Amino acid sequence: MAATTHTVTNQAPPLVGHDVYAGDRVLTENVERHLGDAPPGLLAGVRGELSELGRAAGSAEVQEWARQADEHPPRLRTHDRDGNRIDEVEFHPAWHRLLGHAVGAGLTDARTRPAGHLRRAAGFFVWTQAEAGHGCPVSMTHAAVPALRAEPELAAEWEPRLTSHVYEEGLRPAGRKAGALLGLAMTEQQAGSDVRAITTAARPLGGGSGAYELTGHKWFCSAPMSDGFLVLARAAAGAGRDGLTCFLVPRVLPDGTRNAFGVQRLEHKLGNRSNASAEVEFAGAWARRVGEEGRGVRTVMGTVAAARLDCVLGSAALMRQALTRAVHHAEHRSVLGAPLVEQPLMRNVLADLALESEAATTLALRLAAACDADTDRERAFLRIAVPVAKYWVTKRCTPMVAEALECLGGSGYLEGSGLPRLLRESPLNSLWAGSGNVQALDVLRVLRREPQALDAFLREIGQASGADHRLDAAVRGLLTELADLTGIEARARRVSERMALVLQASLLVRWAPPEVADAFCAGRLGGDRGGAFGTLPHTLDLGALVERARITG
Repeated sequence: MAATTHTVTNQAPPLVGHDVYAGDRVLTENVERHLGDAPPGLLAGVRGELSELGRAAGSAEVQEWARQADEHPPRLRTHDRDGNRIDEVEFHPAWHRLLGHAVGAGLTDARTRPAGHLRRAAGFFVWTQAEAGHGCPVSMTHAAVPALRAEPELAAEWEPRLTSHVYEEGLRPAGRKAGALLGLAMTEQQAGSDVRAITTAARPLGGGSGAYELTGHKWFCSAPMSDGFLVLARAAAGAGRDGLTCFLVPRVLPDGTRNAFGVQRLEHKLGNRSNASAEVEFAGAWARRVGEEGRGVRTVMGTVAAARLDCVLGSAALMRQALTRAVHHAEHRSVLGAPLVEQPLMRNVLADLALESEAATTLALRLAAACDADTDRERAFLRIAVPVAKYWVTKRCTPMVAEALECLGGSGYLEGSGLPRLLRESPLNSLWAGSGNVQALDVLRVLRREPQALDAFLREIGQASGADHRLDAAVRGLLTELADLTGIEARARRVSERMALVLQASLLVRWAPPEVADAFCAGRLGGDRGGAFGTLPHTLDLGALVERARITG
């Protein structure tokens, strides 16, 4: 039927054809700040590579890949046509294009290039805004490297594959591929985040080879078509240890035969639909020990920390993309004869969302830069700042994305807007690598056991001392809170939130434009704000905040 009843007007044009990196003032300022002492050639190279990635992320082609990957989720094929067990997961071609572009852009390679963590983090932030699901194997591959380094021989064999810029799909021996991906398989049904309750058993095969046979199951194994997996399993206990040990389990053995790695089913998830998460079983799977027997938790600590930082980056990226879509709509939609973006109440909402996004982005990039610095002080800072940021930024993601969706009205509830996919994805990073309670309790653990970490944190926020009276008051309040240990475990979330807010405020006071720092301190520390977005004091320069959030160019 021909459309003759009306003409469609007052709609925002498609949000395509822009540079997700170069058009984001907050992101580019943070990258260039942390690269301030870099040689000019390095800075120009980083700008070029990130802008190239940003143009791809903002293109119509890549956005179509994202839609296809989300709308055609992976499928499990347990057997081939002849009845042979194969345990393979089929992905839509768009998934492979997204993953190949990510690997080709160096998003699994933070350790072979100058300023590698920062440029990789910025790239991950940019590319996640195109589609988040395929970021799971990217993130796990990046995060696996610290654990592998506990076993130098394994690291020498696997690290060049994991940091390669070549993606090769399909199950083959990792040694025959130009690049490889690693996954993580830690969680069991009866254990959850309590890894001490893991029952998967590891039996040494003898001969001093470090080879073991694993028998057991894992409840969540993401990206099961990866070339190998880091797995926690229980070897024989002894010498006061519980036997929990880290292992590397390849999907395909060096001789080309499939390992005893059975994919029982794919999980049906709220979001993250393009990515496969599987329930798997090890029926005598061959594995290599990583690190000392009985020191599994210690071995994977660096991997967990890297995964948590990627959760912060991933949530910050979702928040930025939601903000971008909300501002774009408000700029092109008119209400009562004026653009929506100029309506005072909508401007307040958008400004509040922009504050949340800038604070998350600035904190995430600060943590990535600390990884590159690799000093004793920065390592101590990361041990407490990563769980603080993981707790708070991932918690703020879902309400922010929901508010951004509402900015589009009923259109935001439609799949074509892109916001429903972001909303379904938004809770994931709060759960992955330890939920909110786990993060908050980890903050307490670090406070109790590592005084140097608290000292590094206080030195960091102390760099903004005296610049804003609301921040100074919030820091005094935090110190009072930390001095009182009464009921401290029940207050762990409260402590973590206050630490996150003063850390974000201190960074914005030091680095952001005055109107941004003033609004954040007023709205997050000063108490003059409601419980919902869009309740900032009307006396703030809200227009400047919204203008700063616009994608330029």
